Amino acid sequence: MNDAPSGWVFNIQRYSLHDGGGIRTVVFLKGCPLRCRWCSNPESQALLPEIAVDSGKCLGGADCGLCAGRCPQRCLDYDAGGRIRLDVKRCRHCLDCVPACPTGALHAFGDRLTSDRVMDIVEADSLFYARSQGGLTLSGGEPLMQAAFALALLREAKKRRIDTLLETCGYGPWQALKALAGYTDGIYFDLKSLDDAKHRAFTGRSNRRVLENLARLRREFPALPVLVRTPLIPGFNHRREEIDRIVDFITPLAGVRYEILPYHRLGRDKYRLLGREYPLGDARLDPADAGAAIDLARRRCGDRYGPPGA
Repeated sequence: MNDAPSGWVFNIQRYSLHDGGGIRTVVFLKGCPLRCRWCSNPESQALLPEIAVDSGKCLGGADCGLCAGRCPQRCLDYDAGGRIRLDVKRCRHCLDCVPACPTGALHAFGDRLTSDRVMDIVEADSLFYARSQGGLTLSGGEPLMQAAFALALLREAKKRRIDTLLETCGYGPWQALKALAGYTDGIYFDLKSLDDAKHRAFTGRSNRRVLENLARLRREFPALPVLVRTPLIPGFNHRREEIDRIVDFITPLAGVRYEILPYHRLGRDKYRLLGREYPLGDARLDPADAGAAIDLARRRCGDRYGPPGA
């Protein structure tokens, strides 16, 4: 019998070069308290699994029809072309229909895994970590939403002598963040805007807890490497005054580094699979705005700009 803690994971990405130093394995945990309009991982937001529908892979009700009869809520039917469709408002994501689909037109985002199982996958690449100074990165979603599971993973990583990094939006109980900070070798901390009204409008939550957690993290863990990152979003925080206010806030926090992440639309297709509209529509970030924001941050932060070792 395995008594290891378990939690919901929606992806484990091996050989990553963009989520911390060296070659890393990124474990993406389900659940996030924010609803950022630009979110590139909408499948991460709900804590429990969700069903994605790729109708292009469907064999059709006439030739297959295996999944519709498995749904206890009767949320599945077929469009005029015979392809499967899901009533997302009625769906309870019981996942009974997913195993019946022979082509993968129905797919579940989220698996419940034990901490031992996750760490066995992570440890399989330990040779690459040793050579590149890489390790495990916990991301999401938001790891603070599954704080006990995240803590179990970080503790087990330390037992196995694997470097750890935490990616967080900063919105969560301080005690949870404090516990995780004690078992990680670094934190990537998102800071989206100093304007509380804008933050509420574009993420669904106040920024007050985020700011308090960042300041407290620096006070209570002064030696812990922290990289503050700002996703640069058109119509939200792409103007000079937004970046200036963020840099003004982090400059007094000794040892905190800063980085800007320009907006991209790589996650748009996931919204279609989940039956949702992409909140930012056709918004695009002007390359000139991105360049100006990065140049400003580099000038103001100096050698504190970018990840450690960059």
